[in-house]
Amino acid sequence: MRCWSFGLRSKERRHAADSAHIVSGQLLECVAHFSYDELRTATDNFSTRNKIGRGGFGIVYKGKLRNGLRVAIKKLAVASKQGQREFLAEINAIALVTHQNLVRLIGCCVEGTNCILVYEYLENNSLDHALLGQKETRTRLDWQKRSAICVGTAKGLTFLHEEAVPHVVHRDIKASNILLDKSFTPKIGDFGLAKLFPDDITHISTRIAGTTGYLAPEYAMAGQLTMKADVYSFGILILEIVSGKSSSKADWGGSDKFLLEWAWELYERGSLLELVDPELEEYQEEEALRYMKVALFCTQGAAGRRPSMSQVVDMLSRDIKLNEKQLTAPGYFQDSDRLSVGPTSSKKPLSSDSGYRTSSEPITITHVRPR
Repeated sequence: MRCWSFGLRSKERRHAADSAHIVSGQLLECVAHFSYDELRTATDNFSTRNKIGRGGFGIVYKGKLRNGLRVAIKKLAVASKQGQREFLAEINAIALVTHQNLVRLIGCCVEGTNCILVYEYLENNSLDHALLGQKETRTRLDWQKRSAICVGTAKGLTFLHEEAVPHVVHRDIKASNILLDKSFTPKIGDFGLAKLFPDDITHISTRIAGTTGYLAPEYAMAGQLTMKADVYSFGILILEIVSGKSSSKADWGGSDKFLLEWAWELYERGSLLELVDPELEEYQEEEALRYMKVALFCTQGAAGRRPSMSQVVDMLSRDIKLNEKQLTAPGYFQDSDRLSVGPTSSKKPLSSDSGYRTSSEPITITHVRPR
């Protein structure tokens, strides 16, 4: 496993205690510094039995500290583009970004080549695990819980985009980065971490080829990273929460359509409720329809037409009529070098001078109007 090496060679490791003292002196009071031995003991030597997740940034283990506190321990597994001082500054910045819908950073370990982050432990694991995982790991989520997860996640993302200083573009909004506490309150994880890594060490390099996934077209194809790329990913997340299906599997409607493609086709047919998870025995039809339409507003091909996250919170939280006359077709991938807009029949390769535009419609913010 490869991580940071801040110039500490093997012969210098005997000075680890002094190094830890120096590191802790560069951290804010709210960020605890743990020794590697402490975290190794907490996870039973990083036992596979305690492994609870894995992502582009590393492996996550559940652990128990000496004081009895249960924590999630992320052992970072890629090389940083920064030195120790800059890395610790970013850790301090992440720790200061606090909200009820964001996973709280408790502390870290920077010792030799070991770089580990310690987070609060969320009892119900990830949304991916609870809703989209293997049948034996799934949790029955009724409509009330799913609705609350959509709204809570939207509020957390709004905080990152509009209230955190400096503003944070997450870059990797997906079901596995939405953690659920004992009451199924959603908390966004891994925010701020993207700044610590080289640009090629992201979800882009590990995404499944040929899937729509969560990536906004302009981000995946042109590297245009804005808040509207997060909005697109959140739109995909809503569709997964309502349908109970993964966006990465092309098996909708008895064809090879992906979730977003099928949702748009059903919308055009006026049959969007067919997308709702059949395991939802009771749900509010009007609310489910509004949520799915909000998802389509979020995934419009032209980034400028997508709402801001504060607008999304408003659209999800209030019983309002959406201005569907302004809704345009979504943008999504067909394969590694093709971009699609709308129904399968309209798919065309991008020309070299297209500028990765996915719609010729005027770029405006979508507005909502009260019912």
